[in-house]
Amino acid sequence: MARVTEQYSCQNCGSSYRKWQGKCDACGEWNSIIEDTGREALPKGLSTGKGRHITFASLDQAEETHARHHCGLQELDRVLGGGFVPGSSVLIGGDPGIGKSTILLQAVGQMAKNGYRCTYISGEEATGQISMRAKRLGLAGSPVRLAAANSIRDIVTSIEKEDKPDLLVIDSIQTMYADNLDSAPGSVSQVRACSQELIRLAKKVQCALLLVGHVTKDGQIAGPRVLEHMVDTVLYFEGDRGHQFRILRAVKNRFGATDEIGVFEMTDKGLQEVANPSSLFLSNKDREISGASVFAGVEGTRPLLVEIQGLVAPSQQATPRRAVVGWDNSRLAMILAVLDARCGLSLAGNEVYLNVAGGLRVQEPAADLAVAAALVSSISDIPVPENSIIFGEIGLSGEVRAVGQTDARLKEAAKLGFTTAIIPMGSKVKDADLKIIEVEHLSEIVSLFTSEKQASGAQRV
Repeated sequence: MARVTEQYSCQNCGSSYRKWQGKCDACGEWNSIIEDTGREALPKGLSTGKGRHITFASLDQAEETHARHHCGLQELDRVLGGGFVPGSSVLIGGDPGIGKSTILLQAVGQMAKNGYRCTYISGEEATGQISMRAKRLGLAGSPVRLAAANSIRDIVTSIEKEDKPDLLVIDSIQTMYADNLDSAPGSVSQVRACSQELIRLAKKVQCALLLVGHVTKDGQIAGPRVLEHMVDTVLYFEGDRGHQFRILRAVKNRFGATDEIGVFEMTDKGLQEVANPSSLFLSNKDREISGASVFAGVEGTRPLLVEIQGLVAPSQQATPRRAVVGWDNSRLAMILAVLDARCGLSLAGNEVYLNVAGGLRVQEPAADLAVAAALVSSISDIPVPENSIIFGEIGLSGEVRAVGQTDARLKEAAKLGFTTAIIPMGSKVKDADLKIIEVEHLSEIVSLFTSEKQASGAQRV
């Protein structure tokens, strides 16, 4: 017989231990380790030949295609890779109040109006509260089946006995519990067990499963890290609650492109899709302002233009401030070091502020050249050349390296009325409609904004 073993796991990170201890060695949290009950260990000397024979398939078997379920929100369909795949599981996370429940209710409401069978199960709100929100969003007449439940056993039994849904929404997975476990809802063991049972149910009845996940103070989805490995797609809502724009990003997608983004605007009627995100992030394109450059980036498969703002100001402190919003702080430190060592621009005595306009977070190394241009423009008080875009990666020796998808970036810029592109030397450009300025070294960017006399004066600041 299988023997029951005592095992303890951390509720914060999911690390396992043979015995209880006060502090988790993996994440450093105190009093987060609890006992996992119901675990069974296989006895030693397990003999083979007693199990069920599994069927193997070849790689050249005929592909079984399933039509995707389009939700009616084009931005959400884009992030998912074309819509919901039957039998797949999607996990969406974000800060409280960012709009997770709103966009899910809009999605199921539109799908139900289009003839799909949609079921929305909430563990946090009553059905009356969801109905009130549906009326505000104009979805009161949508035939969505609502339920308020927390027991996984009740949910699975109801789904198997009722008409099989095309889309099942669980809001949220941290409020669900399995009655065969003694731990509280939201613990590592409960989240893992409930998610596994719901994913098994979705594959059995061939419905798309959408799970809502709470996030920790660090912005990561709460619960075991294995949850993100179990699901097929992981979506994160980004943006400041004080800002009207919301960005939905796919950080994992087995059926589409990763790092794909969808842009929404929060209004009193819910989340509205933004058809042209590039124009949304460009506020001062028609005005010449020093310290601002336009970066032509790529998010997933979508080219996106965004304004990068830099400010260099004298500091009275022994340690000048370095403040970054929407970009990597360590990468800014590298750009400042390269400007100092390779271009002779010493910014050690200045405060440096960098901001990505619109609340977008840029993760591409291709933004290096645009950041450097914004900083040089700020310290020289000379605007970036009018109607120009900039992109390129900077190496530690100051060389400017080529980046991918150059043509897509240039086409997006030409569509929005830009006339000049400052790009790395050696970029493969096909039939560009813009004036191309190729740079090989970061020092060439400095010469675009200031003369040698102005550069040496900036050195003494």
